[in-house]
Amino acid sequence: MKDITTKEDIALIVRAFYKKATIDPLIGHFFTTVKEINWNEHIPLITSFWENILLGGTDYKGGAMFKHIQLNRLSPMERGHFERWLALWGQTVKELYAGPTADEAIRRADSIAGIMQFKVSGGR
Repeated sequence: MKDITTKEDIALIVRAFYKKATIDPLIGHFFTTVKEINWNEHIPLITSFWENILLGGTDYKGGAMFKHIQLNRLSPMERGHFERWLALWGQTVKELYAGPTADEAIRRADSIAGIMQFKVSGGR
């Protein structure tokens, strides 16, 4: 398998991840019923987020933490939710890519989830 090298590689991961996440019994509701998501906007936004992190892109102009704090107010996010998100993300990356950047995608997700869990839900 090849490593992640392009924005298109990241978009493939993001699309494959959400295909799993939206039907997941533990976290799917965050993407389907808690808040309506415009997938035509969300997929490119999250792709840009990960492109910035992994490939040095500069397109992402989000505010991920604030958006997740708002989401947490609608439906509390707990440790198990973050763990499931990480498991699905890692599984998706490993199914599609292998190499230093793929490994970094998994490491960075773990770091982001830890920080987000602490800030969004007080470590619950």
